[in-house]
Amino acid sequence: MTWGITLILLSIIAVPSLLLAKKPNAKELLEKIEPYQGWIGLAFCFWGVWGIISSVLSISWLSTSPIWWITLLAGSVMQAILGFMLGFGMINKLVLGKNEAAKEKASLLREKIAPKQGKLGVLGLIVGVWIIIASFLPPM
Repeated sequence: MTWGITLILLSIIAVPSLLLAKKPNAKELLEKIEPYQGWIGLAFCFWGVWGIISSVLSISWLSTSPIWWITLLAGSVMQAILGFMLGFGMINKLVLGKNEAAKEKASLLREKIAPKQGKLGVLGLIVGVWIIIASFLPPM
């Protein structure tokens, strides 16, 4: 359940226009988070990549609990993508700083997914809500 809540919060940070349309004082809150956005994105990107690796290592779940496995994979992919979007500057600075080829590939990837950030944020909200709902369901 915590995993779903954190994905929802990450999605809200990734799509501030959704929050700003609903709450007029949300701009102040988002401005307070902005200095930490890179670190938040970096942490979620690595957490998402770790989740993807975990889901691949747990592929045996696909035969016993396919919905849980798909949920794990979908949530991890969303965390990795949204974390990458939010933490791109920090990832560039800390991880890719010395490798120009990797920096260039990361920039191209960001350019491809940047126009879809709003849709990805909404999808992240949906996946986060599903994770919360699925946490109350018996293993499937």
